[in-house]
Amino acid sequence: MSDTENVHYQGLSYPFGRTAPENNGWIREIAPGVHWLRFELPMALNHINLWLLEDNNGWTIVDTCMNMSSARQQWEELFTTVLQNKPITRVIATHLHPDHVGLAGWLCERFDCELWMSRTDYTMCRMLVSDTGRAAPEAGIRFYHRAGFNEKQLTSYRERFGGFGSVIYQLPDSYRRLVDGDHLEINGNYWQMVVGKGHAPEHISLYCPALKCLISGDQVLPRITSNVSVFPTEPEGNPLREWLLSNARIRELLPEDLLVLPAHGNPFYGLHKRLTQLIDGHERDLDALYEYLSEPKRAIDCFEVLFQRVIGDDMIMMATGESIAHLNCLKDRRRIKRFLDEDGVYWYQALPESRQIRLP
Repeated sequence: MSDTENVHYQGLSYPFGRTAPENNGWIREIAPGVHWLRFELPMALNHINLWLLEDNNGWTIVDTCMNMSSARQQWEELFTTVLQNKPITRVIATHLHPDHVGLAGWLCERFDCELWMSRTDYTMCRMLVSDTGRAAPEAGIRFYHRAGFNEKQLTSYRERFGGFGSVIYQLPDSYRRLVDGDHLEINGNYWQMVVGKGHAPEHISLYCPALKCLISGDQVLPRITSNVSVFPTEPEGNPLREWLLSNARIRELLPEDLLVLPAHGNPFYGLHKRLTQLIDGHERDLDALYEYLSEPKRAIDCFEVLFQRVIGDDMIMMATGESIAHLNCLKDRRRIKRFLDEDGVYWYQALPESRQIRLP
């Protein structure tokens, strides 16, 4: 990619173009001492961006990829080329999802360095990994039954339960806590920790005023909105409210002229514009869902209005979690009601008198 590939699209500016890089591994130095890495993922979202920060006589890594042999091999090649055999001195995980934290334990073990994460995401990640080998809990089966799953789909849930830990290398038994507003000094520059909620319990983005860049993780993506889901462990949660409030707060907190370094997609300018797009998009979805619920519907019936496509069984749990996140948000705004039928399935219906209610 050349420096002349600046592309403008839907209010955002892409200084390195919008098309995917032709190669994985090291892509380029995109700011002084800030290097862009790209690793392949074995899923529909087929890549993750990782960030390598020069740190005096070593390196700080932000996010790590899943625990896969191909990713470990890619790191091995980078150790002797881009990293020039200098040690990794710190591993930062923006949040708990396997594509971000999967190789954190392996890297920390190899270089005898510390893992830095938010407390909530570190402890929840360890909790989810501990589910490996367990049978699916009754609370989870009840959760998906109430959403409208049939017996085949419930069987699939039982079979897939506990798979989270299969792509995460054992986490270190201790870590360094990252807190909203904290600063780290990396290579003489201060990086401020910015917490967002909703996609993960306590997602960390990293803001460097001197370099005018933001490592946004999954909090701000240029092309898609991150999954915001309710899970069986907290069935009455309202993560979408947290997501909307977090994005509004970040828009107020950070300047507009930052180069945003997302976990998926290409770096871009237009932080405030993109945050507004994310907020407004979910508000439109909430309004459309409210109208759709003029007649009672189950959570799984809401896919067509939220996703405008058929959801296969491979994506049904993620889609269900996102549907319930929107339904719980509407319910907490007192725009819809929920009732349980004689088969133990939840149905949702709009409250006509609440058409104009807009609560945060």
